[in-house]
Amino acid sequence: MYSSDFGKDFLWGVATAAAQIEGAASVYGKGPSIWDTFSKKPGKIKKGHKPDEACDFYHRYEQDIAMVKTLGFKVFRMSIAWSRIFPLGGGTVNAEGVAFYHEVIDECLKNDLIPMVTLYHWDLPEALSKEGGWTAYGINNAFNEYALFCAKEYGDKVKQWIVINEPFGFTSLGYMLGVHAPGLTGVTNFFEAALHTAIAQADGAKILRAEVNQAVIGTAFSCSEIVPYSHSDQDVMIAKRTDILMNRFFLEPALGLGFPTGNWDVLEKFAISYSTWRHQSRMAFDFDFIGIQNYFPLVIKYNAFIPVVQAWEVKAKSRKVPHTAMGWEINADSFYRIIKQFATYPQVKNIMITENGAAFHDKLIDGKIEDGERVDYFKAYLAAMLKAKNEGINITGYLAWTLMDNFEWAEGYQARFGLVHNDFKTQQRTIKQSGYWWQEFLSK
Repeated sequence: MYSSDFGKDFLWGVATAAAQIEGAASVYGKGPSIWDTFSKKPGKIKKGHKPDEACDFYHRYEQDIAMVKTLGFKVFRMSIAWSRIFPLGGGTVNAEGVAFYHEVIDECLKNDLIPMVTLYHWDLPEALSKEGGWTAYGINNAFNEYALFCAKEYGDKVKQWIVINEPFGFTSLGYMLGVHAPGLTGVTNFFEAALHTAIAQADGAKILRAEVNQAVIGTAFSCSEIVPYSHSDQDVMIAKRTDILMNRFFLEPALGLGFPTGNWDVLEKFAISYSTWRHQSRMAFDFDFIGIQNYFPLVIKYNAFIPVVQAWEVKAKSRKVPHTAMGWEINADSFYRIIKQFATYPQVKNIMITENGAAFHDKLIDGKIEDGERVDYFKAYLAAMLKAKNEGINITGYLAWTLMDNFEWAEGYQARFGLVHNDFKTQQRTIKQSGYWWQEFLSK
């Protein structure tokens, strides 16, 4: 199996995010993001790590973009740090930040790479968070101002766009469970953030459509196959509810179907209280592609002691199945099935895998970074994707997560997903075994 098996127009790339690689977090006019603030709170990030320097991409982007080309990829997915453009979330523009993204985009084009830009990859300006962040109604006006600026500023050079990265991920982890920035908890915060995020997802897409000629517009959803632990009625019911939240809750409004409820009283109350018919229309957009980001399946068991959801994850380790260094189950067949699940919607014109990858404990042997487990992972997952594609599913691209080891949110610098090893003390990059495997795979 080589890249040619997927067709000559298939897009191969790597995915990155500004907050995870850029560094330069409080200089060159950039305002603080919620992750800059959150990381300074004791106990929130493993080992007290902070994104202040990250991979220092801000100063090393030429080297890093050249490395993307060296590995043979054609797409460089990046995000724009909202607070580097608007330090206060809106109003005054930071010219130095605007110029930086022009330089990065130009460097991509100089290297014959397609820049794919994500408007929002979790790093909300702290100034907006102080006003309620995604729970506040005003967030939609602020996001639209930001999206319009980016579309006008970069749209002549950037044609591939992703509006929002993993809406369920940041609203659930950041506004309901409190384990990600900004650290809020509670169902009410989650529902308010969810509504405004679903609106922003479509609003941003409509702005891009109006402002950017020949724009190819998608948005990116985290997704997991949800498997009941047993055939009991309770486990089956709770697996269906988990599927609604994790896989359908933001996808279906984008497709014009409104928020799903699944005869679940909690979601039915939400739909009545928060989601009117006006919202349903505003949340819909005819996306050119749907991005799906899959890392693991979830095995779910009923637990009456868990508030609201009553779902309990049965970990891969306890089930003694293959798993990554993060404890995430390795299951390429599950990847195949979740692609099939998303493809069942007639409104989904095509699918792009906008993130997929794995963290392992890489080994340094004779000066080389050996990560054969990651190579095996990619081989299995790409074979599963090819199977789905050969069955007629319109899959147009695959972006590996990620170019290099980086700041992995609450995991700090412990979890390494990169095709390139990064020494965070020296910022020295070393291509791993998996990076060289991709180079070979993409050459044929």
